[in-house]
Amino acid sequence: MAVNLPAIQAEQLLAVDGIRLATASAGIKVNGQTDLVLIEMAQGSRVAAVYTQNAFCASPVTIAKQHQQTTAPRYCLINSGNANAGTGQQGDEAAIRCCELLAQQVNGKTESVLPFSTGVIGQPLPVEKIQAALPDLASGLSADNWFDAAHGIMTTDTLAKAVSKQVTIEGKQVTITGMSKGSGMIRPDMATMLGYIATDAKVSQPVLDKMLKQAVEQSFNRITVDGDTSTNDACILIATAKADNAEITAFDKASAQTLYQAIAEISRQLAHAIIRDGEGATKFVEITVEQGQNMVECRQVAYTVAHSPLIKTALFASDPNWGRILAAVGRSGLQDFDLSKVTIYLDNVCIIKGGQPASGYTEAQGQSVMDNSEITIKVVLERGQANDTVWTCDFSYDYVKINAEYRS
Repeated sequence: MAVNLPAIQAEQLLAVDGIRLATASAGIKVNGQTDLVLIEMAQGSRVAAVYTQNAFCASPVTIAKQHQQTTAPRYCLINSGNANAGTGQQGDEAAIRCCELLAQQVNGKTESVLPFSTGVIGQPLPVEKIQAALPDLASGLSADNWFDAAHGIMTTDTLAKAVSKQVTIEGKQVTITGMSKGSGMIRPDMATMLGYIATDAKVSQPVLDKMLKQAVEQSFNRITVDGDTSTNDACILIATAKADNAEITAFDKASAQTLYQAIAEISRQLAHAIIRDGEGATKFVEITVEQGQNMVECRQVAYTVAHSPLIKTALFASDPNWGRILAAVGRSGLQDFDLSKVTIYLDNVCIIKGGQPASGYTEAQGQSVMDNSEITIKVVLERGQANDTVWTCDFSYDYVKINAEYRS
């Protein structure tokens, strides 16, 4: 059960002028579930993208990068249920073939199709099944299909993740809608997650690239469910230029900042939704590290805490076993680390002061925090002025069960 994450409603998702979407079932997933999604971008759209840093990146990631460098993208073809990763040259050929087949359906260029896959690693992509579903997919394009598309990209997700916003830029209304998927194998480092955000704003390519990079860095690259970076992670930002705003050509201008803040907020909401829907999650946990020498060491401490199985299982048990947090901070690998300056809080309850148990702390205080479904762990290092935050969840019995039975 997702942690305080309401199910989205179709009417909450706004169409973006210049974007059409379609879904179909190719039989990749069992029980006839939707497993193909097509996103069509209007001619003249600009696309920014970030991809997984996993060295064993999946074939669709390799091909998408190549295609994006070759010509302006017009389509995103997404399949769920099969990652087409760890499949070698056969996987590359399968990804290219799917792009070719879609291009034939829409009378476009193969290179204008960006392929994406998510699901089980190491299995051949069933190209024939995808080919059979493409006519229905291409004929079903509609501007109002964000809701169905958000469901179509899901794998172990229990809820679809999508959000819309509208902002006014120099008197002109601009729409932004985004969707993402992800529940396990989540430690994006770009980022299993996929994210697609579209706006009708007019934005230059350099500014669009910068907006996506910064938004991802403060959202999708600050979450972790289990510390595993997927082979298939990707996040795409599309600007169709269909709105009436003057083209945004400088990131520091007020118009750019208005749009960027909306994109960044959507990215954060989608990233948080992934954690709230983490496999088997019962807790949503914010880990903030303050007064570090730089943001890198703040993240180093935060991720050490976030990735500790002992802390994550204590969170699941609602056990205020603060010794596990202290131990994780101590092994985080900081150089010249003075533990006597460390202070640790559970929400507003101080559990460690000056590297030792806080005076007046009681087990009942810690228990009152750990009983909550949303918890903040704050670590104060007293080494500098830098701060950073990551978000994670607990490890429950269901996390083990979901991943033990993933291919069953």
